[in-house]
Amino acid sequence: MSDGETRRVVYGPVPSRRLGRSLGIGPIPFKTCDYSCVYCQLGRTTQMTVQRRDFFPPSEILKEIKHAVAGDAELDFLTFVGEGEPTLCRSIGWLIRKTKEITDIPIAVDTNGSLLHLPELREELSGAEVVMPSLDAGTAETFRRINRPHRALDFDTIVAGMEKFRQVYRGEIWMEVMLVKGLNDSESELEAIKRILERIEPDRTYLNVPIRPPAEAWVMPPDEEAIAMAHDILSASAAGINVVEITTGESGEFSTSGFTNPEEAILAIIRRHPMREEQIVETLRKQFRYRAPRGAVEMDREVEASMKRLERSGKVKRERYRDKTFWVIAAERRGKKE
Repeated sequence: MSDGETRRVVYGPVPSRRLGRSLGIGPIPFKTCDYSCVYCQLGRTTQMTVQRRDFFPPSEILKEIKHAVAGDAELDFLTFVGEGEPTLCRSIGWLIRKTKEITDIPIAVDTNGSLLHLPELREELSGAEVVMPSLDAGTAETFRRINRPHRALDFDTIVAGMEKFRQVYRGEIWMEVMLVKGLNDSESELEAIKRILERIEPDRTYLNVPIRPPAEAWVMPPDEEAIAMAHDILSASAAGINVVEITTGESGEFSTSGFTNPEEAILAIIRRHPMREEQIVETLRKQFRYRAPRGAVEMDREVEASMKRLERSGKVKRERYRDKTFWVIAAERRGKKE
């Protein structure tokens, strides 16, 4: 893997309401996944697969992790997340073990949970402090509509895999439920989700709504009444589901550390995490604050020039969503299945 490819594996830190200051580790290529969720902030899946393999040399990924943690002493988590489904990386267990040999920073894995029915994967994830699977549906029909899974995946098998993982895993499981208007925000669907959560018994359950441009333009968050109903239904569980407040925004600063120039850093972040225009401006201003000896005027000129170069590159584009302007990767919208 070349230096450019290696640099794209580890990115951030990025601000996270759940994980604080989190360094992202993406061991798979852009939009390689076994789902093509309607709400995905990275667009439709372009490489649909259920085959686990090493997309990049694991030793090179570990080298980049070592470099990143050596240069930042204030990280709250190292998070395997990336540009699709990180557990498709066959060496994720090896990477977790080796990373724990070089740092005591907690490790999280952000996964859709689709492959937890595999005994070997359940063992591979045992070294992480937190695993965050997704559960956006209580029925197979809604699962197909919202997550649009690979044809080889079965809803009941996926849920059973999550239950088996809970039985053997000693870390914390933080379930994530993305609420989409008209798909999974009805009382019957929420009751079905609750019944599954009661079987899995997660340590926390996060309710999320779309806050960045989704794969499908029609995707919108539920109205306030439906969001309140979701919180009430899940919180009323006899199993004592710990429902964490709904995520409706984000805060914190993005980092450009470890990159030769801030534009390169922003492109790396946007590949996994679309940024609001004001976030990009502030990230650039922070970087140029230390490079502009003649003051604010020079800094603002540098920021403006960087924004123009990013747009001219053709690698990013602007999108409007819920009255906000985001910069996203200008990627292919349709893909293939394996």
